[in-house]
Amino acid sequence: MSVEKIITDWKQKKFGPVYWLEGEENFYIDQLVEYAEHHILSEAEAEFNLSVFYGRDANWADLINACRRYPMFSERQVVILKEAQQMRDIDKLEGYIEKPLSSTVLVVAHKEKKLDGRSKLSKQLKQHAVVLSTKKLYENQLPEWAGEQVQKKGFTISRKAVMLLVEHIGNDMSRINNEIDKLLLNLGSRKSIAEEDIEQYVGVSKEYNVFELQEALQRKDVVKAIRIIQYFGSNPKAAPIQMVLPALYNFFSKVYMLFGVPSQDEKTAAAATGITPYFIKDYMLTAKNYGYAGIEQALLLLHEYNLRSVGVNDVGTEDASLMKEMAWKIMQ
Repeated sequence: MSVEKIITDWKQKKFGPVYWLEGEENFYIDQLVEYAEHHILSEAEAEFNLSVFYGRDANWADLINACRRYPMFSERQVVILKEAQQMRDIDKLEGYIEKPLSSTVLVVAHKEKKLDGRSKLSKQLKQHAVVLSTKKLYENQLPEWAGEQVQKKGFTISRKAVMLLVEHIGNDMSRINNEIDKLLLNLGSRKSIAEEDIEQYVGVSKEYNVFELQEALQRKDVVKAIRIIQYFGSNPKAAPIQMVLPALYNFFSKVYMLFGVPSQDEKTAAAATGITPYFIKDYMLTAKNYGYAGIEQALLLLHEYNLRSVGVNDVGTEDASLMKEMAWKIMQ
């Protein structure tokens, strides 16, 4: 069951008695909890028929008693258990899950992990509840997902802008979505998000960032790469070496994978390597510019300088100096 299907059912007044939301990705769980809390019932109905519990403080008996109450002046009541992973004796819900009240919509948000599939509670949920299991997107899926979020809201975003946003925030869908909402509020009458908007409202320099450094290395643009690294040296919070090196290693690792793909077709290469089609041309251009030996050498250098950045075989060299030296060697 998907988030979209559950919300569509709710909008059509189709309700199951129990919804169990679990897993690593909080964004989807929060979406459903927010809808259940603010949209299933009208404001007047919610005054008498909405109960919200928090796992750390909730007593299982109080929760079940709330679920077994009948609604007042409404066809149904909504009971929400947030942060269910922190609730003691959560397995005591088994009896209610087995025989839930049809006029109650129980929504349980069990974040960060899934139940043990062998447990009795898990087996009861599979039989009597709607279960949504979430997992984090892979990093290569984030740009496309962020672009889709913008499109759903009726706007567009440039290719470079979406990359700046994702590279800056990382794998945090809730934060990405919040930043998108903030950007849209500041667009005025415009319908497209540009790099300048990311710079102004998110706080990422459109010229001096990891994505631009990656592009400079890709094209073997020594002057641009050194200029960006000098900016990092003057503004260490903008892109600390502990963020830059893993990002570059991830990029060159994906380029390395292209040499194992027999076809040069972009769609085939993207599917075989897990690289988003959105950026496959950049990776293929890098493979062409460096060749197999060059990419292999880049990965070895990134590993070496990562060790040096934490003090292995290096005593006190400044981060910017390490990055300049490494970038020069990679591009040679």
